[in-house]
Amino acid sequence: MPVTLSAGIRTALESIQDAANAATTAQTRLATGKKIATAVDGPLNYYTAAGLTNRASDLAGLQDSMTNAVKTVDAASAGIDGMTRLLQTAQGLASSAAATSDMTSRASLLTQYNTVLKQVDEVMKNSGYNGINLLNGDKLNVKFDASSTTATLGIQNMATGALTANALGVVTAAAGAWTNGTPTAGTDTSGDAAIQTQLTNLTKALNSLRAEASGLGANGAIVKTRQDFTSAMISTLRSGADALTLADVNEEGASLVSLNTRAQLAQTSLSLAAQREQAVLRLF
Repeated sequence: MPVTLSAGIRTALESIQDAANAATTAQTRLATGKKIATAVDGPLNYYTAAGLTNRASDLAGLQDSMTNAVKTVDAASAGIDGMTRLLQTAQGLASSAAATSDMTSRASLLTQYNTVLKQVDEVMKNSGYNGINLLNGDKLNVKFDASSTTATLGIQNMATGALTANALGVVTAAAGAWTNGTPTAGTDTSGDAAIQTQLTNLTKALNSLRAEASGLGANGAIVKTRQDFTSAMISTLRSGADALTLADVNEEGASLVSLNTRAQLAQTSLSLAAQREQAVLRLF
């Protein structure tokens, strides 16, 4: 047989149930930190936040490739610095040879000169990062936006080939090339001409390396700028998603306290309603 409840008791029970349900919601929000955890909680905010979060994740996935690109450019720049110092050393050796008429000294300087030029090629070969060597003719493609086909940058040296000493126009000197005549030894001055040719080629090679360094620096600056921009965009997107879904902890905490008080008052009301009904029964 169903139990008939009075209006007062029914109202008190409904208040207790409502307070309990609301308290459960507040506790869940406090535990998860989110006011919109599923599409049921708010479809518009939920799907908008999901779109923002997915875009942030896509950009975050590209940050690793940007970091590798920066390191690759840095490695190539370090290689150019090393090659430049070696060519400057070779330039000093050739200048020393041009300043002396001692054939033994010139022969020794020529040997040192050729050794230095060989190291130029070795530095070039060792300037790669993660399997990509921009100085050896490799091309690096950097993607800045997964949803765009144009937000990319191709990085390659201007020679589009290996930057060997020979490619830069500087070749090793043949044995005896610097010892064929001196300004004071008569009309045969081919040794001096060979040295001057090497000095001219070294100047051109150094200028080429400076141009390569400038190009790499510009590309490196582009990648770093896009990397910083991407970090800022990720932060903005995630903040936007949080603003749509995160709960206000202070508000939910205050709400929970209020709901507990409300539940206690409803229980007191229920007790008073029951007492009134008992008083009526005692009259009979």
